[in-house]
Amino acid sequence: MEPIIKVRGLRNAFGEQIIHDNLDLDVLPGEILGVVGGSGTGKSVLMRSIIGLQEPEAGEITVLMESMRGKEEDEATDVRRRWGVLFQGGALFSTLTVAENVQVPLREFYPDFSRAMLDEIARYKIHLSGLPPEAAYKYPSELSGGMKKRAGLARALAMDPELLFLDEPTAGLDPIGAAKFDELTLNLKETLGLTVFLITHDLDTLYAICDRVAVLADRKVIAVGKIDELLATEHPWIREYFSGPRGRAAKPQGPRHK
Repeated sequence: MEPIIKVRGLRNAFGEQIIHDNLDLDVLPGEILGVVGGSGTGKSVLMRSIIGLQEPEAGEITVLMESMRGKEEDEATDVRRRWGVLFQGGALFSTLTVAENVQVPLREFYPDFSRAMLDEIARYKIHLSGLPPEAAYKYPSELSGGMKKRAGLARALAMDPELLFLDEPTAGLDPIGAAKFDELTLNLKETLGLTVFLITHDLDTLYAICDRVAVLADRKVIAVGKIDELLATEHPWIREYFSGPRGRAAKPQGPRHK
């Protein structure tokens, strides 16, 4: 099975601070891959490297069978339209309504679409994200934190992506809101056939929806697999993260978990 995302030998540094060194990672078709790691391990930097917002010092990155290193922006257009990104906090344009935010990528890639077509697509994506229809006309300042996340998700879905990047999608949400967002993510993955690259620190999310989990530490991916497999490793950070009080509380009580 050819990976949707393949990273080999990645190196990222800011001055003398090395973030990643010889990092390897595969993301498989149709999976939700959770990416975890302590503060400063470069989870968001890794995502930004994959989508072309951070130029690595070394390494190879392939997304959807296309090499991403050294591509000019116009050369990456075909592959960029095949993914969607939800940045931390939603990253909505404050002067645009939710519908107008959803239409931003559509206007960029399909400038000939009519206003009626743009409005129809925006309404559908807003519905997919679980927002009420009237949210289309609201500005980000009029939305709750959870609604902003869903509006950002609607924009990420605008181009009918095959690949979805989610950066801390449940951060700042209450447990009920976070659980509903997890359920939405899983439903979208299954109904739309998405592959999801999910940065999170939420143990409940990892147990509830992730097929595999990649752990960043020591400047690279030190382990990747199902949570059961990670629990069998001896790395101190992994043991502390999954076997500490929060990890024990998040672990499902049934006979089987991912």
